[in-house]
Amino acid sequence: MNALEFLNITNPFKNKLYRLAKRILVSKEEAEDATQEVLIKLWNNKANIANYKNVEAFSMTMTKNFCLDKLKSKHAQNIKMVHTNYEDKNKLLQKQIEIDDSLKWVEKIIQTLPKQQQLIIQLRDIEQYDFKEISEILNISEPTIRVALSRARKTVREALTKTHDYGIR
Repeated sequence: MNALEFLNITNPFKNKLYRLAKRILVSKEEAEDATQEVLIKLWNNKANIANYKNVEAFSMTMTKNFCLDKLKSKHAQNIKMVHTNYEDKNKLLQKQIEIDDSLKWVEKIIQTLPKQQQLIIQLRDIEQYDFKEISEILNISEPTIRVALSRARKTVREALTKTHDYGIR
């Protein structure tokens, strides 16, 4: 496989790899490094890349595992999970401020969820993966994913409603 073929395979999902890495690692620099490491590993294993049933799912799994390993290392002890992918510049300023505020609240609420629920929300609601792909990436059953996603969404919804009903926490 030459470099052009490799790029044709990996370019469609490299941004998803970065967003997942950023979800887990928070730091833009750490996420960029993790994405680069995964792409290097794929490049070094390019001879076998055609054997993978779903290269994107395999790459997402590699990214998840690499980032979780990085979190376990002493180098990344102080990294916490956060999500800051949302930005809509076409709204009026007041509406944009309201949207930004709501997103910050959702981020804070998502940070309180268990890590597995955080990853499932990232993959399903943000990256738009279907349940089968999430099952392959996280190596858990689809019913377990559905239950965790439902619980995570319910927790986020209740906490957000409580915040808006009672003011600032």
